[in-house]
Amino acid sequence: MSPLLANLFLHYAFDEWMRRNHAGILFERYADDAIVHCQTEDQAKWIRGEIEHRLEQCYLELHPQKTRIVYCKDDDRKGSYPDESFDFLGFTFRPRRSKNRWGKYFINFSPAVSNRAVKEMRQRLRKWKLHLRSDKDLEDLARMVNPTLQGWMNYYGSFYKSSLYPVFTHLNRTLTRWATRKYKRLRGHRRRATHWLGRIAQREPVMFAHWKWGLHPSVGR
Repeated sequence: MSPLLANLFLHYAFDEWMRRNHAGILFERYADDAIVHCQTEDQAKWIRGEIEHRLEQCYLELHPQKTRIVYCKDDDRKGSYPDESFDFLGFTFRPRRSKNRWGKYFINFSPAVSNRAVKEMRQRLRKWKLHLRSDKDLEDLARMVNPTLQGWMNYYGSFYKSSLYPVFTHLNRTLTRWATRKYKRLRGHRRRATHWLGRIAQREPVMFAHWKWGLHPSVGR
């Protein structure tokens, strides 16, 4: 009940207060993390003071390290600032090189999966210890991991899905290690096992969720 009660409290202590008193300033909040959008540095400093005072009235306080003013640098905002990126809901928002519909490159302030989220996903892969599951067939492994893989792809793949490629490349290497333990003819032959998995991926490109993105096992990866 504690997170639910905390969320209800912040709904009235922060969300409704912002809407009543600062209707022209957009914001997002999830649990106790919030982003407030400002037009200028002066406005950002002012609203931070207003929020700090409001929270004090509710016996709360801003986190001294996490509360920052971030400059959303892009092609229209070319200045510099000490902080030009932030993490929110598993994404890192920062200036990135993008390409428009006409193939022209530009700088866009946008999200992609955060390094912390990538680290947690790789830790999850290691905990599965797939390379040791020689009692399972490849199809069994796919059924085990696909719900989680598809969830990652659906959520983090909404923006710059290429940021997820290192995670799935790591998974392909793990599957290669599994193959070298599973089959005697592949033991000690990592390259041969990679080619073997690659042929299966070409033949059955939807067996593993990430193979649908064309991320097949490859010797070059």
